[in-house]
Amino acid sequence: MYNSVIFAPNDLVQPEFMKKTTLLLVSFLWLTGAFAQEKKKDSLKAPKKDWRKLDLSNRPGDHVLIQYGADTWMNRPDTIRQGGGFSRHFNLYFMLDKPFKTDPRFSLGLGVGVGSSNIFFDRMQINLNGTTPQIPIRRMDTLPRFDKYKLTTVYAEIPVELRYFSKPDKPNKSFKAAIGLRVGTMLKAQTKGKGFEDANGNALRDRNAVTKESGRRYMNGTRISATARVGLGNFSLHAAYQLTQTFRETQGPPVRPFSIGLTISGL
Repeated sequence: MYNSVIFAPNDLVQPEFMKKTTLLLVSFLWLTGAFAQEKKKDSLKAPKKDWRKLDLSNRPGDHVLIQYGADTWMNRPDTIRQGGGFSRHFNLYFMLDKPFKTDPRFSLGLGVGVGSSNIFFDRMQINLNGTTPQIPIRRMDTLPRFDKYKLTTVYAEIPVELRYFSKPDKPNKSFKAAIGLRVGTMLKAQTKGKGFEDANGNALRDRNAVTKESGRRYMNGTRISATARVGLGNFSLHAAYQLTQTFRETQGPPVRPFSIGLTISGL
């Protein structure tokens, strides 16, 4: 079981995740600097533009948005250890884009799609189908366990974004930024273990054997996340923080996933 009142701040974000986060933040600062230079050049050489007269006939009204990157659990008790694999997410959304008539540099993005999260654990076991009031989460330091072990959650989601483009008629060559929300409902929660071994790391069965367990009894069926993106052309960096807890209140630790990664999108 977990202890929800004990926290280890130094263990909340792993060094591997911190390295990826630092790299993405440096990229974000570079993109912001590039945009500032672009704005400065435009202000020196171009008169004020009437954005309402801009021709957007070549701008697509819909597009696919693909996201991939790293995940971690915030507010994680020190009794829960992440590790043993790359905790990650993959999201796929089909989006509509509605530019504002008075200023097409701004638009509203609305879509539907699927988002997933895979959190890897180090010498842990989570019983999704337990019978206790709180989800059984055990440390397996001196017990047989899986070499690779993860919790996968999948959601059907509706993303909404408020977007900005420096060149709304040329989105594939434009600086872009967006803030938004995603609202989703859980489709699946599943644990997966591979490579069963004893406490000393010796294999107890076929290393390729896989064990899966599905269950949603302890899981929060609703996910609401705050999102942000910034980029150039078809590529952007994104971040998301889940406002709702992963587990039902009082039935699991109050963890909330934080994600950061790369977005590929036409808009």
